[in-house]
Amino acid sequence: MQTILGSGGAIGTELAKALKEYTEDIRLVSRHPQKVNETDELLSADLFHEEQVRNAVRGSSIVYLTVGFPYDYKYWKENWPKLMQYVISACKEHQTKLVFFDNIYMYDSNYLNGMDENTPINPPSKKGEIRAQLVDMIFNEVNKGDLTALIARSADFYGPGAQANSVLSQTVIQPLSQGKRATWLGSVDVKHSYTYTPDAGKATALLGNTEDAFNQTWHLPTTANPPTGKKWIEMFAKELGVPPKYMAVSKFVVRLMGLFQPIMREMVEMMYQYDRDYVFDSSKFEQHFYFKPTPYLDAIRQIVEFDYKNESRTTEAMKKNDA
Repeated sequence: MQTILGSGGAIGTELAKALKEYTEDIRLVSRHPQKVNETDELLSADLFHEEQVRNAVRGSSIVYLTVGFPYDYKYWKENWPKLMQYVISACKEHQTKLVFFDNIYMYDSNYLNGMDENTPINPPSKKGEIRAQLVDMIFNEVNKGDLTALIARSADFYGPGAQANSVLSQTVIQPLSQGKRATWLGSVDVKHSYTYTPDAGKATALLGNTEDAFNQTWHLPTTANPPTGKKWIEMFAKELGVPPKYMAVSKFVVRLMGLFQPIMREMVEMMYQYDRDYVFDSSKFEQHFYFKPTPYLDAIRQIVEFDYKNESRTTEAMKKNDA
């Protein structure tokens, strides 16, 4: 049995699709899980209860932790370490391998141009401090020999059906599709990598089913030489058939917007990611597994085709945001 904790989001869904290549025994766990594959086992659970986490992990050879929490520092501080401890304890009890889907928040802000698995850990934000704490919790157990685990780390992501989970979708793709101006946080003249969710799902499944991939960190496959913010907007606008209208928003403006929009209040400390080149290096994974990430333009066309040229699919994808 291979189990996904937090199966309802964009990453959990793509991961469930990809796991079919390796097993028919897939368990999807969330508050309101929905089948991705016909043979999926569904388990409704509240992952803030330790006994329910233990029950979700029981009988699993591998557990994938892909939970997405509300973008709120206080919520993260209260709940992430607690959940991670529950998952680690359950994996140790049941001799289950752990795959943690992670982000880049813990990396030193001076080394974002060419981030790889050896980039210095020096969190520049409160959210980054929490992410670093979670990784420390995992590798403390790995280094003691009590846990077998790996980190599958992604850049910011985008993909079909990811409207509710992707900043790029919410600030650029959706407004453009409605004939409105895109909003770009920070400078439109710096590069910004995005990981394509189908690639992330395939790669995470591959890592979980590769024995020698464990007890280390992997950057998930992400196309090299990313576009600037302006180019991202222009490419999506072209595929949507609309003018590439946009507004670039400074940190000061984001702070003002935060007085009225809680999500913008949370973005203030993360603005360092948008005022410099943000380039994600996944060459370790690509070379080890001979994996070629989806080119940016191909990914953009697939997103537009899936999410914006089929109204029923778009409505369903917007509703599916149950982590």
